[in-house]
Amino acid sequence: MARLGGATWKVTLFDGLAGLPAFNPDLDPPSSVQDFLMLMAQADGILICTPEYAMGVPGSLKNAIDWTVGVSAFSGKPTALVTASLAGQKGHASLMETLRVIEARVTDETQLVIGHAQTKIDVASVITDPDTLERVTQLVRAFDDMLWHASS
Repeated sequence: MARLGGATWKVTLFDGLAGLPAFNPDLDPPSSVQDFLMLMAQADGILICTPEYAMGVPGSLKNAIDWTVGVSAFSGKPTALVTASLAGQKGHASLMETLRVIEARVTDETQLVIGHAQTKIDVASVITDPDTLERVTQLVRAFDDMLWHASS
């Protein structure tokens, strides 16, 4: 997706979800959470790519989102969601409800479920299925348009 975004996108991957402590609203955010929240604040938009686990949202992703609630990190922020899994619909629907509650700006065009993802995306993260590539390209264009309008 970063390649499809082209030269106008600068993608920062956050791979520290598993390292964030369990959300506790009674505690001040520790430094790892503060760093995560700072990245969120600096981002023009948020792109979430996730699998579905046990028909739901991966716990580490939900935990990270919970840390953002008190600071309204998603409120009005352009957001795209791609769920790539065996099925994905239930986890995707659950995450969409969470994103709506926290006021992320996500549209029908900036969300996508890729079912049977293992047959459409190879181990190098290259989309090998032409229909999936077209759908992802459309999402990237819609997200790019959302980002462009948010910054103007």
